[in-house]
Amino acid sequence: MQAVLALEDGTIYKGISFGASGEVLGEVVFNTSMAGYQEIITDPSYKGQIVAMTYPLIGNYGVNKEDVESRQPFLEGFVVKEYSKIASNWRKDQGLGEYLKENNILAIEGIDTRALTLRIREKGAMKCCLSTDPALSVADVVEQAKGGSGVVGMDFVKEVTAPKAYSWDPEDRLSRKWTIVKGDGEGIIREADGEIYELLPPVKHRIVAYDFGIKLNILRQLRQAGFQVTVVPAATSAADALALNPEGIFLSNGPGDPAALTYIHEIVKGLMGRKPIFGICLGHQLLSYAFGGKTFKLKFGHHGGNQPVKDLETGKVAITSQNHNFATDPDTLPSNVKVTHINLNDGTLEGLRHTEMPIFSVQYHPEAAPGPHDADYFFGEFSKLIEESRKA
Repeated sequence: MQAVLALEDGTIYKGISFGASGEVLGEVVFNTSMAGYQEIITDPSYKGQIVAMTYPLIGNYGVNKEDVESRQPFLEGFVVKEYSKIASNWRKDQGLGEYLKENNILAIEGIDTRALTLRIREKGAMKCCLSTDPALSVADVVEQAKGGSGVVGMDFVKEVTAPKAYSWDPEDRLSRKWTIVKGDGEGIIREADGEIYELLPPVKHRIVAYDFGIKLNILRQLRQAGFQVTVVPAATSAADALALNPEGIFLSNGPGDPAALTYIHEIVKGLMGRKPIFGICLGHQLLSYAFGGKTFKLKFGHHGGNQPVKDLETGKVAITSQNHNFATDPDTLPSNVKVTHINLNDGTLEGLRHTEMPIFSVQYHPEAAPGPHDADYFFGEFSKLIEESRKA
């Protein structure tokens, strides 16, 4: 089946469909990760966007049930240079195209993704339309793209957040292959299927995690760092979250424009100074607004697993996984909020710490799914912050 990707500036890319059929609108962005397409497709932060992969061959290891990052794919569409119809991997459950069709996600292959990436870098992320409808002319698809909503001013969090609160622990999900319930005396367990797992540590802290589009690997990392996690919907009031008597508050990643989430700004304000807080990605941006700051839209965002970030306190550089379209404006922050990390590619703000309250945040993804693990120590830092607050 033929497919067309049209940008709002009139640029057209023709290719072949390998996902669902129909028509979808979104903002087109590119991701530079060489692997991890399944994690990208199931990252709720991509709600409202059509993702183009810069790596030329996608789908060669298929899809499995263990590496998803949410209950379903939330992105609007998927764009690749070449889709590998033959997938070879011992963990594979099905092919990528089959998975996309099952989840009603449109996908296009056979276009020049290098040219598309250059277009986005030159013109910025644009509204677009991906269509397989033969009844629509190219001009019709372009007009559809122009009429899209984009992401500015959009609250997509309400579409991806959990419908109700729940407790999360892998020991409660025995059907999951990464569950650890026993050891072999050496701190690991080897399953017959070849998987190797580390034993989970004992619980040290009880926290509440706000789900703005939380990734499962964040929950896994929190549990592996000794946290017992209760996940709550995005609109949960500060009073209701504090009534659960957590030792800390975690603010997750998520999609859309942080400026549009004024109701969450007020919730976060109500949590500040009450419990230690750690924010990632959208959670970081929401803290910026709660502090009194503002964000601005990046030209084409940061999407991929190779973004260099410098820790201004230690001078160390980490290669990080990132997925965001907006950044905090450091000039809008009050004097009691310290910039801790910057992006070495464009100098944008990547980390904050409050100088008076036990609060810190990073713009990037320490859970890195996909991506490098240079920054996974932040989960341990959150644990230390809670322990220090106990003593204060």
